[in-house]
Amino acid sequence: PRQRQGEVLTLDARNHGSSPHSPLMTYEAMSLDVQHLLTRLGITKCILLGHSMGGKTAMTLALQRPDLVERLISVDISPVSTAPVSEFSAYISAMKSVKIPDGLSRSAARQLADDQLRPVVQLPQLRQFLLTNLVEVEGHYLWRVNLEAISHHLADIMDFPVFHKPYPGPALFLGGSNSKDYPDIQRLFPKADVQYIEGAGHIVHQDKFEEFITAVLNFLPPP
Repeated sequence: PRQRQGEVLTLDARNHGSSPHSPLMTYEAMSLDVQHLLTRLGITKCILLGHSMGGKTAMTLALQRPDLVERLISVDISPVSTAPVSEFSAYISAMKSVKIPDGLSRSAARQLADDQLRPVVQLPQLRQFLLTNLVEVEGHYLWRVNLEAISHHLADIMDFPVFHKPYPGPALFLGGSNSKDYPDIQRLFPKADVQYIEGAGHIVHQDKFEEFITAVLNFLPPP
């Protein structure tokens, strides 16, 4: 979310980053997490930007509480069921099976984890993305994401809740040119502008950072 004066908040979803772990992992629950944070911070209107699962959370919040969302930016994700569960299930299994001895340097641990993930997660950019979740705690290396909860709710994460009433505000759907087309946007987001960034895959902001920032800034209202 971003306020008029230009304050930017970056949120870790539940079971991600430094946020608390929870056995529940649905878009309704994650949308409520954001609503509670906005309430706590006294933010009555925000511009919401989310990538992939975060984009679905942002869409859910905009559709549930359009009064809270001034503008919506969804990065490389649309309001439909996404990639096959089996593909992500394999990634989670690969992450669970990574074994790293204690006492290694961070760079050596990352390299070892990268080598162990490579047979299943072939895309180097995706491996780098997953490896941002590898952390050292008191000499042990572990994944800071809650893999159990994510794997248990994988079908929910790949799916998208059913909504009938559209979000009336401006929306930007920003996709990588290497990604698939977006169905179903117009019905739920009638004011949507769909743009593609040439040469970017799913992790648009990593693949084409400058172009991503430019597209986002051009969509924002003047301060």
